[in-house]
Amino acid sequence: MIPIKLPKEQKEQLVHSLQTYFKSERAETIGNLEAEQMIDFMIAEMGPFVYNKAIEDARAMINQKMLQIEDELYTLEKPIQRR
Repeated sequence: MIPIKLPKEQKEQLVHSLQTYFKSERAETIGNLEAEQMIDFMIAEMGPFVYNKAIEDARAMINQKMLQIEDELYTLEKPIQRR
């Protein structure tokens, strides 16, 4: 699997969020390097599970939409009169 690379701005935002979490919830201070390493670890470990769940959700939504389209197509059919 290709590793997920986040844009610099997004990773900085995650680092800040993780540092804020540690400070407020655990009364601990972690540096940028520690936060980045933890984020990289979590992405590597959780990424496939989150990705697969997103694919599953997308598949379910597409299947639902396809059923709706199929129903709409049936309503467009013209009746055939037999003579």
